[in-house]
Amino acid sequence: MGTFTMPSLGADMEAGILVEWLKQPGEELSHGDIIAVVETDKGAIEVEVFEDGRLDRLLVEPGTKVPVGTPLAEIAGSGTQAQASPPPEPHVPADAPVETAPPAPPVSARPEAEPVSSIAPIFGAGERISPAARKLAYDKELDLNALQGTGPDGAIILADVQKAAGLAAGGANRTRPRNLAPMRRAIAAAMSRSKREIPHYYLCHSFDVSAAREWLDAFNGGKPPAERLVFSALTLKAVALAVSEFPEFNGFYGQNGFSASRSIHVGIAIALRGGGLAAPAIHNTDRLSLPELMLAMNDLVSRTRAGGFRSSEISDPTVTVSSLGERGVEALLPIIYPPQVAIIGFGSVVQRAWATGGAVQVRPVMCATLAADHRASDGHRGALLLRRIEELLSHPEGL
Repeated sequence: MGTFTMPSLGADMEAGILVEWLKQPGEELSHGDIIAVVETDKGAIEVEVFEDGRLDRLLVEPGTKVPVGTPLAEIAGSGTQAQASPPPEPHVPADAPVETAPPAPPVSARPEAEPVSSIAPIFGAGERISPAARKLAYDKELDLNALQGTGPDGAIILADVQKAAGLAAGGANRTRPRNLAPMRRAIAAAMSRSKREIPHYYLCHSFDVSAAREWLDAFNGGKPPAERLVFSALTLKAVALAVSEFPEFNGFYGQNGFSASRSIHVGIAIALRGGGLAAPAIHNTDRLSLPELMLAMNDLVSRTRAGGFRSSEISDPTVTVSSLGERGVEALLPIIYPPQVAIIGFGSVVQRAWATGGAVQVRPVMCATLAADHRASDGHRGALLLRRIEELLSHPEGL
């Protein structure tokens, strides 16, 4: 008999609200199945299981706020504690022995659950709304104050939003901005912890991206828009391949020191509609072809901006990439998201006078920056990492 527990979905998450069960007792579960929806400061997150078995018993009712690690359900046939997301696999770099953190002890007692009076109030205090209804309301920019809920205890359900959406074109509904206060508090807590605990060092490296731009133009030539690549697909793949050669930038720093990860799950910083930020992961980024990576990026960005990312995507990043190039920013100095140990930033591609082949020419130039944890790496290795990213982008046909 295994136990499915409230997952940790962020560096500073202490508790979450169980919004909805998507599986019921007696149903068979397979690795990766979505079992529940949990509300955190980042929004409603679909939570996966990573054990096969049968859902035996639910221990927590929807609408209940419980601490991380609280048993939520029992799963027959799994034989182990069911994880909400797989733990990172430790990998020791060949050139620097590192200590691997021991596994967390099993939960010996069920923490006291805290009942709450409202389910996932993401648009405003006191509102009760199902995850599907919330997503549609957000997409349609509906004012929930104008809706009449017909669900249990007056909760707004999907049918209520669908009915209202049909009236929206006639001007019956007004829009209002999303309540971002919980997300801003979560971001503030994580970034404050990062600057307080992590000894950052920063490096910046500018280089000519003519080869990458020319290869990209040739690849996209004649293809329909749905099959074209964007430049950020190349930078993501370059980062994934580079950290595979410099594993001290790909992993987590815990109580027992640094643990590198065998897997490379690159998190991408995504600006949310109306404000806020999330950085979910593209799993096994290094193994994806560029067209596969482009499809994964499009899917992840659209789901994240609609509030539809999954627990493994928000908890699994082993290194993060942030880009403000589309905003015209030439360079950025990002902050590491703990417990990760590195974040790489890319600015916009700009035209610069550049010395090449003994002459000065106008070339497309980009600045890549690295913020890294000095406990896990040093500036010498960081410089080699940025140089390797440049080399990979200089030969885009090999990405």
